[in-house]
Amino acid sequence: MTARPRITLVHATPIAMDPIRDAMAANWPEAEPVNILEDSLSPDRAKVDSINDALTDRIVSLTRYAESIGSAAVLFTCSAFSSAIELAASLASVPVLKPNEAMFEAAIRQGGRTAMLYTFPPARAGMEHEFREEADRINPSATLTSFLVEGAIDAVRAGDVATHNRLVAEAATRIEGFDAITLAHFSTARAKSAVEAKTTTPVLTSPDAAVAKLRSLLGVGATTSQQAGR
Repeated sequence: MTARPRITLVHATPIAMDPIRDAMAANWPEAEPVNILEDSLSPDRAKVDSINDALTDRIVSLTRYAESIGSAAVLFTCSAFSSAIELAASLASVPVLKPNEAMFEAAIRQGGRTAMLYTFPPARAGMEHEFREEADRINPSATLTSFLVEGAIDAVRAGDVATHNRLVAEAATRIEGFDAITLAHFSTARAKSAVEAKTTTPVLTSPDAAVAKLRSLLGVGATTSQQAGR
C-alpha cells in the first residue's frame, strides 16, 4: 500500500458527501479520497421494492471502475444497496465496505440494544438485515429497533440542515433504554452533535466508524481521537 492510499467513495446522493469528507479529513488526512457521484441511483432505488439485477449491475460496475483507478479500498455511502454491495465486494480484489457495517459492529459491541434513526424508508430493510448479520457474528442476542424521522431527508435535500438536525435530535429524545443510538445514513451524521446534546446514550455514525474500519483493514493504526472513541 502506498503512503497515501486512494480510497474511492461511491455516493448515490450528494447529501452523503460532506459527512464522509469531514470524517476523512479529521481521521485520515493522509489518505486520498476520490468521489464518484451517481445520483440517479437513489431515485431509481426508491422506485422499486427491492434491489433488482439492473441496480446490482450498476453497483458492481462502479466497484470495478474504482478498482481500475488504483483504489486501495472502496466505500459506498448509500444505505439502500446492501445486497448489491455484498456481491460487488465478493468480486473485488480490494476491500469494499457497505456504509453501515462498521457502525453496526461498533454498536453491537457497545451493548445488546441498539436504536437506529433513519430518514430514507427504502433503506430500512437492508440495514436491519445488515445489523442482523453483524449481530449473528458478534452477539446473537443483540437487537435493533428502527425509528423513522419523517421530513428530515426532505429538509437536508432542500439545503435546510438546521431543520434536519433538529428533527433527528427531537426523535432521539423519545428513545430510552438503549445502549447505543445509530444515525443510519451518511447524510444523517451531520446531526450527531445535535443528538448528543439531547441524550446521554452513545451516538454512533457511519462515516467515523467506516473510516476507522478502513484504516484497520489497510493496516493503518488508529488516530488518537479514534482510540478515545470519538
